[in-house]
Amino acid sequence: MSESFADENISNSGEPTPVEGLTPGEPAHAQEVIVIRRSRFVVAVAGLTGFLIGLALGYFTFSYAFNRCFALPAVQRQVQPNQGRIDVSVDDDPYVGPKNAPVTIVEFSDFQCPFCADFHDKTYGPLMQKYDGKVRFVYRDFPLDMHPDAEKAAEAANCALQQGPDKYWALHAAIFKNQRVTGVGLAAIATMAKTISGLDTAKLDACIKSGKMADEISKDVQDANSYGVTGTPTFFINGQRLVGARPLASFSSIIDQLLAAK
Repeated sequence: MSESFADENISNSGEPTPVEGLTPGEPAHAQEVIVIRRSRFVVAVAGLTGFLIGLALGYFTFSYAFNRCFALPAVQRQVQPNQGRIDVSVDDDPYVGPKNAPVTIVEFSDFQCPFCADFHDKTYGPLMQKYDGKVRFVYRDFPLDMHPDAEKAAEAANCALQQGPDKYWALHAAIFKNQRVTGVGLAAIATMAKTISGLDTAKLDACIKSGKMADEISKDVQDANSYGVTGTPTFFINGQRLVGARPLASFSSIIDQLLAAK
């Protein structure tokens, strides 16, 4: 039996075969003929590939930033497993509360980290009020590379400490309070410093420009790395690690157990 390909509109003659029902030159809309130029196809594929690559890069960049500066609701992450208490040094860093308090909290933090600001805005005050006289709170610096102003902000705060703990904590509070409004660059910090009673702004500026506090910040970072700190804020409560901008209840669950064991 011979096969006929007439209905397929295919010709081996090399000449275009007319589509049935169309006159020469007439568009083939009725036959649903789709013609895609190769150049347009290549452009479309390249555009889609570029979009997918950009999406992947954006995802990994966000993931990296998120995992370095933590926002950790209790329903999403739990306290990191305690693999034995870590003997965390308080160094010579500023603290609030009795030196011999039964519970010591050491925070490794970053002045430009929004989640660190969340902790100091929402949790720090109620925490210290609830455990007044029972907790010593120590602040240590861990400026992240992705926050360009964090290192100098930490130096500025430590320069204020040279004029007294009260000056340090006043500037410390001002930096976190204004972080989202003015940023924490040196120009913004200079403006904040002018509002702090008794702070010698000329001495503060000279200290910052000298860079003499850089080694102090570096020491904090080295210690944090040795304790396995990877992001901010990270807390050690009598050596027990707690990670993220946690609510008061997360701190209380640990502190109450520690106090009950005394």
